[in-house]
Amino acid sequence: MSQERPRDLAHAQTAFASYQDEIYLNGLLTGEPPRFPTGAAAVEAAARERMTAEAYGYVAGGAGGEATIRANRAAFERRTIVPRMLRDVGVRDLSCSLLGTELPAPVLLAPVGVLSIAHPDAEPAVARAAAGLGLPMVLSTASSVPLEAAAEASGDGPRWFQLYWPKDREVTLSLLRRARAAGYTTLVLTLDTWLLGWRPRDLDRAYLPFLQRIGIANYLSDPAFLAGLATPPEEDPLAAVAHWAGMFADPTKTWEDLAFLRAHWDGPIVLKGVQHPDDARRARDAGMDGVVVSNHGGRQVDGAAGSLDVLPSVAGAVGDDLAVLFDSGVRGGADILKALALGARAVLVGRPYVYGLALGGEEGVRHVLRCLLAELDLSLAPTGHARLSELGPGVLGTD
Repeated sequence: MSQERPRDLAHAQTAFASYQDEIYLNGLLTGEPPRFPTGAAAVEAAARERMTAEAYGYVAGGAGGEATIRANRAAFERRTIVPRMLRDVGVRDLSCSLLGTELPAPVLLAPVGVLSIAHPDAEPAVARAAAGLGLPMVLSTASSVPLEAAAEASGDGPRWFQLYWPKDREVTLSLLRRARAAGYTTLVLTLDTWLLGWRPRDLDRAYLPFLQRIGIANYLSDPAFLAGLATPPEEDPLAAVAHWAGMFADPTKTWEDLAFLRAHWDGPIVLKGVQHPDDARRARDAGMDGVVVSNHGGRQVDGAAGSLDVLPSVAGAVGDDLAVLFDSGVRGGADILKALALGARAVLVGRPYVYGLALGGEEGVRHVLRCLLAELDLSLAPTGHARLSELGPGVLGTD
């Protein structure tokens, strides 16, 4: 099915809630339900049936006993929305401006690597679906295709690039140059994955896709990386993987090192993985432009705080000095509303769109995103709000 990109943001906004009408009308005319489920739990369950056990475990799993995954969801479930009545919500505006990117809604696609394990169309399918709705895809360094291929797939859609900061300075500089040349406007540096967390689901299967050269396409296509190999990757794939493993991340990095990125990236820089207000202040003082309150979806530290629980303190620490974004545990439109009410300017959504990808490639991703946007719109209106600027802690009940 071809997917047309909305002509402008206003068109995209009016389409959000209408997805519900589209589903019902199609059912009336054809007698058929939607091709894919509309609830997050049902989408995940259906995707699990399509994915290999290894792929599903890699996407769904978390660190240790997965207490942090549960904490992320519990933080949302503890908070209730208090609707207000008899307010004019006939016309709603969900648009926002974020670090120079104009968005039809405060939603971005979180960086998720190795997407080819979910569907062979991988990142290009996600990029097309995101661009069709005017939403930024934050491309992972660990993508299954080179960053240029994902950029081409996104057409004129907004695009951000997530960096896993390599030890090798020349490779870092090369990745940054390539990203800027390919039109990525904002750099998202992940802080919480200098080392992989203890992930029993993957360990029990001895499954790490990178060792099969899945998710290292940006390295295998990078001239600075290739210059460090004695032979081409196709002739000695194990040597290429070993070279990648030796530089993938650097746990010795400190706040002082951020000056290097600031000097070599001329667009906004956002730090992903901030959970403490002092770290948000340090990000501000280091000249960063934003932070993502995130615990990597529970994949790195077992027993960490739920991201939503720490969001208010981080947002309060930096006020309007930084763009505060939110990630970890978002499964539906009402979750997005809660995060916005607690201080986030926008949210990043991860696992839900990966499950959509597994179900139906580009069409599956688009369906999941349209469901999220429709639910956000249809959660905003009954609460008595027509604009994002109206959201604040008063929207929510007490914990």
